[in-house]
Amino acid sequence: MNVATSIRPLKPLQGDYTPPGDKSISHRVAMFGAIASGRSEFMHFLDGEDCMSTLHAFESMGVKYELSHVQSQFDTQTKKLVVHGVGMNGLKESGRDIDCGNSGTTMRLLLGLLSGQKFRTRLIGDPSLSKRPMKRVTDPLRKMGAKIFGAEDANYAPLIVEGAPLSGIELNNSIASAQVKSAILLAGLYARGSTKVLEQRPTRDHTERLLTLFGAQIEQTENKIYIRKAKELKPISFEIPGDFSSAAFFIAAALIVPG
Repeated sequence: MNVATSIRPLKPLQGDYTPPGDKSISHRVAMFGAIASGRSEFMHFLDGEDCMSTLHAFESMGVKYELSHVQSQFDTQTKKLVVHGVGMNGLKESGRDIDCGNSGTTMRLLLGLLSGQKFRTRLIGDPSLSKRPMKRVTDPLRKMGAKIFGAEDANYAPLIVEGAPLSGIELNNSIASAQVKSAILLAGLYARGSTKVLEQRPTRDHTERLLTLFGAQIEQTENKIYIRKAKELKPISFEIPGDFSSAAFFIAAALIVPG
């Protein structure tokens, strides 16, 4: 069936637009706040399904959080997330499988974070996530000493992570993946010695910037990132920036409409 669409010229666009909170950063503040020592507060949290998968994962491991509507500085409604961090070693074994839904960020970063814990976790996902390869994360983690098991040599979920003593490695991140880099850096928080990630091509640096704010020991020289084992992360208050990709549609519309 053919469907016709009519597009008519518009008058100048008017009004204010506040894009939703950045998805990548929302995932990370929820995770890092969970293992910080105390109460963290984050404004403009994105409460989409993927980020909620991350919150629910940590809730099942004993982390308490509150998510509420508040008025922003732009006089619009936004979400405020309060996370009551339990410390680097305060997570508890979940009494059930941790469902990552459709979120690759949740699963891949949790693989790194859970590798250094002292309990066993089974990570599952929806049918789509269960078809996405994980070896680019699980292989370097196992070189650090992680015990990870799953289909096709831990390439597909469900994946079982048994916490184990970790040692730092030097990873050549040739795939140019921020998720792979982040998983290794999170494992590096629990690993003996120094963990190094070499990037042939830069990837987004949300993890490095945020972990630095939380007090982790991170150094960067040219294309290499170093992280050392952490005793604790400090809680922070942080306003999550808006998602630029969401704003791009409105920027483009404003540019092509006269006035």
